[in-house]
Amino acid sequence: MKKIRLEPGPFVLPMPTVLIGATVNNIPNFMPVAFIGIVNFKPVVVACGLSPTHHTSSGISSNGMFSINLPGADLVEATDWCGLHSGKRMDKSKVFETFAGELENAPMIKACRLTAECRLVKTVEFPVDTVYFGEVVSVHVDEAALKDGAPDWSRIAPLFFTFPDKGYWKLGDYVAEAWSIGKKYKP
Repeated sequence: MKKIRLEPGPFVLPMPTVLIGATVNNIPNFMPVAFIGIVNFKPVVVACGLSPTHHTSSGISSNGMFSINLPGADLVEATDWCGLHSGKRMDKSKVFETFAGELENAPMIKACRLTAECRLVKTVEFPVDTVYFGEVVSVHVDEAALKDGAPDWSRIAPLFFTFPDKGYWKLGDYVAEAWSIGKKYKP
């Protein structure tokens, strides 16, 4: 099949949709983010790209911590609403019931089946966005979203974001076990 060259863009693959939480002026604030990924295994470090002008960014910078909350399809409207409204002009603290873990200024969302609290370890500024690197301090999972003591992604059912169609998607079907299925392959 013929390949068509596209200009670089954030559509290499679907991106997880998360709600980044930070305390700003003593008020929990959340914004949806798709530019996020795991960049190190031990310690676990994530990187998320945000405009430094966002209200949430100021909370991350001033407190040195943030949370990652994985909303499911049941929270898509509230998640999108948080992206349509700035915490600079609207108090988003009542959108979700929150809880605290070890890091007091990394508010987490009870309705999200999996959340994590992160300590800021580094920032890297780019012309438009700033990448915030956070070491994951702890992960919180709903008991009902566990299988054999580990997160069950079919029960967590995270949202994904695609571009340029600007769509929200759900996790699809399980395909195969990694580091195993390839043993059957014969080149």
